Amino acid sequence: MVALALLVATACGGGSVPTAAHTPTPVEGALAGGLIAYLGSAGVGVLDRATGKSALVAPLPAGGAFRAAGPVWGPAPGLSYPVLYFTVHDDRPAERRTSAGVIPYDWLFRVDPFTGVIEPLAASADLQSEGPFGLVANSHYLVLTVGCCANYEVDAFDLTRPVSPLKVLAKPPNQAALFTEGAAPGPDGLIAVRAVGTGGWYWLNASAAVLNPFPLTLGPEDGPIAISADGTLAAISLPDQGPVIEPINVATPIASPPAASGASAAAPSPAATPAHASPRPSAAPRHVNSKLPHADSMAWSPDAKELALAVNGEIQVYTATGADGAAPAARYLSGGAITGIDWSGPLTSKSLALVKPNKGPQSFVDGLLDASRLPAAADTLAARPQTKIYLWQFDSSKPSPIAAIAAATPAVLQQYPPIDAGIVFHHWTASRSWQLLGGCNRYRVVIAGSIAPVASTFGLASNTPCNAPTSSPSASASPSK
Repeated sequence: MVALALLVATACGGGSVPTAAHTPTPVEGALAGGLIAYLGSAGVGVLDRATGKSALVAPLPAGGAFRAAGPVWGPAPGLSYPVLYFTVHDDRPAERRTSAGVIPYDWLFRVDPFTGVIEPLAASADLQSEGPFGLVANSHYLVLTVGCCANYEVDAFDLTRPVSPLKVLAKPPNQAALFTEGAAPGPDGLIAVRAVGTGGWYWLNASAAVLNPFPLTLGPEDGPIAISADGTLAAISLPDQGPVIEPINVATPIASPPAASGASAAAPSPAATPAHASPRPSAAPRHVNSKLPHADSMAWSPDAKELALAVNGEIQVYTATGADGAAPAARYLSGGAITGIDWSGPLTSKSLALVKPNKGPQSFVDGLLDASRLPAAADTLAARPQTKIYLWQFDSSKPSPIAAIAAATPAVLQQYPPIDAGIVFHHWTASRSWQLLGGCNRYRVVIAGSIAPVASTFGLASNTPCNAPTSSPSASASPSK
């Protein structure tokens, strides 16, 4: 009515009628303060700091069947708001020659908490480690560590592109063994890493795959770290005495990489740190609460006025300028075995009421086990050494002759070289790390040698090709089915 009266008054006064500007309809309960994503024993969920209410997004099976890491917020192609990324490792008993079990896979998942859609991005057989850890992300990359026994590999996933292979940034023996500890905000792709052997800290440039000096002097057992959205504050988790806060400069280093190009080079000397990447002279580590033990994960609020900790199995939120030892401003999910947290930026077009749960990742994990099981006739002590696995990858969004391969004839193998794959015991798997990808990627497999050729097609998200006709133009595929 006020707007209408203004228009009438303007018209009566002989003035020109102003053009109405479109204002988006505000969302009730809009998340101007963002959402805290968390990982607990029940699965991946989100928490509204303003109300203290939470919602489970992706449940995990009970009993420790999966070992998960994350979650982290990151962009997704085609979306104007961030979504969640997390990993799982199948921790159920592995198969043996004379007993049933699983092939332990590492999985990278993306889940949109506001549509309820969960989708696998990549899977990798992992018979040695306990799965990925150290997930960090910014507006360009998601980076993680995988491996064990000083043989740690750092892999990166480009969040600005459709589903694509993970890029190896550092892998012994050609590159240094590194732990991922944090990420600088923005698109530059600077990842804070700690060397496994020396404990030295560096920036790992995910775009160039080179090491640069790190602007802070940190200890060999410090970490992880959390950097505020404006890139001015760092919170560092200490082995004891809780986290400390100090200023940081995350400008892309201008110092040259080490003498040998690439991440394989020797670690740079801290003395080579460029002046512009040094902390401000007033920088002095300030304890959040020195009575706390090591924090498993930390995250800044969008305005950097609060710091959330995953500590003692719960979420504790502290005022960033509070005195050492001050009580937390809030505590959430006590007893939830919280180990991972991340805090999104403002989500002004979303509310907690719009969050939609899904069925979790187990259906995808079990689906791959079913698709990669050997036929009974090939799964015998005598037949297994003679069994051959031929595996091809193709883009199912367009017609592909690979989808129709029925036998691995010499002509087929010459025209369409297969992916390396092999047999474990009762299942087969791709031999290379993160070889299996989600999205519209599909895989054609032919099992032969000990039996007549058996051909099939499968995908991480769905066995149906992306270019398959749908019964209804408005129907949307659900990867969880």
